[in-house]
Amino acid sequence: MSISRSGFSDLNDRTREIFRRLVESYLDTGEPVGSRNLSRQLPVALSPASVRNVMADLEDLGLIYAPHTSAGRLPTDRGLRFFVDACLEIGNLSDREQAEIEAKVTDSARDHTVEEMLAEASNLLSGLSRGAGVVLASKADKRLRHIEFVRLEAARALVVLVTEDGSVENRIIDVPEGMPASALAEASNYLNSQISGRSIGEVTAQIEQQRERRQAEADVLTRKLVEDGLASWAGLSDGGNKTLIVRGRANLLEDLNAVEDLDRIRMLFDELEKKNDLIQLLGLAERAEGVRIFIGSENKLFSLSGSSLIMAPYRNEAQKVVGVLGVIGPTRLNYARIVPVVDYTARLVSRLTT
Repeated sequence: MSISRSGFSDLNDRTREIFRRLVESYLDTGEPVGSRNLSRQLPVALSPASVRNVMADLEDLGLIYAPHTSAGRLPTDRGLRFFVDACLEIGNLSDREQAEIEAKVTDSARDHTVEEMLAEASNLLSGLSRGAGVVLASKADKRLRHIEFVRLEAARALVVLVTEDGSVENRIIDVPEGMPASALAEASNYLNSQISGRSIGEVTAQIEQQRERRQAEADVLTRKLVEDGLASWAGLSDGGNKTLIVRGRANLLEDLNAVEDLDRIRMLFDELEKKNDLIQLLGLAERAEGVRIFIGSENKLFSLSGSSLIMAPYRNEAQKVVGVLGVIGPTRLNYARIVPVVDYTARLVSRLTT
């Protein structure tokens, strides 16, 4: 027996009401829900035996399951997905809630770098959700102010990059032994003449378009420095150009009901350490128009820990997606509350990063 995500209307009113109340009770308490408790919550009189019959049908549909013999029922990951798609009622944040979020993120943006502002947004999401706040930002989209090559050893040089928000980052690149100081200076001067508030991606594209003219203007060593320096910043040499920020992991240790919950959180911590997997998952949201929700086994990253991820992309002034932010927590996250929080924060960050 199977059911589609759009098939909630195929269930009769009684079955829909029992399913909805079972899931809402689980999201509120994290505990299995029994037929007797459900029968007391229903707006119409229904015996525990009748509720059990409906629950048996829901179990056959794969929407709920019994975690232990003679226990109540819990929603499956499939059941939670069905609930989110078909039953979840998402409201708007109040004016007061919007003002509180805007005040915290805006204050951080005023006197700090973009990365520090994003870290505050991650802290904010963590505090509001009691989960872990995550932000995936693109380093390649930062606007540049200055770049310089500094010799370290005979065959190595340091590339120093300063962005418009005042942050400074370094990369070490290999250079031909015996490279003269004039080549380092020439590469620095050439790049500084091109950056003028552009992002690394824009500078790389522009220099690629000017390849023929640049080959005529600069010698081979200088061209190699320019290309290697840009490649190190664009993520071509170290496998990626993403910054991952995770805040509030300790929140996930609260409200543990059993030893298996602790084991689940340990698995989640292990998964969060696998940054490449999480970056790949967050990257899926970059192609989304709004909030996306991943529940438990729907994604291999959370298949063992049974966690959920609610995330949304944020954009630059050209409406290009430059990062993703969201919340990680147990599958019993308060979806109705967290979805509008993530959505509003993403739109706020988009506005502040333009």
